[in-house]
Amino acid sequence: MYQGSFVALLTPFQDGAVDEKAYQSFVDWQVKEGTNGLVPCGTTGESPTLTHAEHHRVTELCIEVADGRVPVMAGAGSNSTAEAVELAVHAEKAGADSVLVVTPYYNKPTQEGIFQHFKAVNDAIGIPIIVYNIPGRSVIDISMDTFKRLAELPNIAGMKDATGDVARPVSYVKELPDDFCLLSGEDATAIPHLAAGGHGCISVTGNIAPKLVAEQHAAWNAGDVARAMEIQQMLISVHSAMFCESSPGPVKHAANLMGLCSAEVRLPLVEIADSSKIQVEAAIRGLGLID
Repeated sequence: MYQGSFVALLTPFQDGAVDEKAYQSFVDWQVKEGTNGLVPCGTTGESPTLTHAEHHRVTELCIEVADGRVPVMAGAGSNSTAEAVELAVHAEKAGADSVLVVTPYYNKPTQEGIFQHFKAVNDAIGIPIIVYNIPGRSVIDISMDTFKRLAELPNIAGMKDATGDVARPVSYVKELPDDFCLLSGEDATAIPHLAAGGHGCISVTGNIAPKLVAEQHAAWNAGDVARAMEIQQMLISVHSAMFCESSPGPVKHAANLMGLCSAEVRLPLVEIADSSKIQVEAAIRGLGLID
């Protein structure tokens, strides 16, 4: 369903509020730089600290600015099933092409609970759903048997895999339907994920280097493995820097240095440490993103 670089968009803040002007400019820049798809209101977008009204507004702004030029996969995740359903319904009404729904965090549901959570979202909307499996944040890992059950539901179209296990796509390709979309959730493992049968990546680094990240995927899809690997080597220090502290602190600092938006984050996240700032600045300077 989807291929290439989908960017997990940051949400700019200014003096505690969503900076709508900066966000609109940022989304437009992403499209013009060649990003294949946009993902508002995910982890990188600090969705856990957005109010419902802000979440709705950010989703609407992204869809409005994208204006059909690239697909919008709206974040609609929550550890409350009712809330996830509400966010997904709103995203569909707002014009999103699909939704990204994370495994419920903190609650630690059973595999049956996970299935029923996603089934409830599936039953409430008529657009594709990408299941976001990230055990590092949600504690729970979705089993292969659960993925098989989910793949039978009409709107479950694929997954974002942020396990870091590059061997998994091989099993997914073997066990899941041919049209099930496999997206990496980690920039550093994007190429191994593609090599194992994946289709693309939901990227954090794409926030600040959208053209290069998109070019990497285009090269891979064109069979130019050498160029894709060359770009991987160029990006690897940036990938590392973007996660030197909890995301999106580092990528927001990088975006601020590039003049894209403020570095402001919301509690419980805080400004990154000076040592982390040095690492981030060195990485983006080395890539030529700042002078």
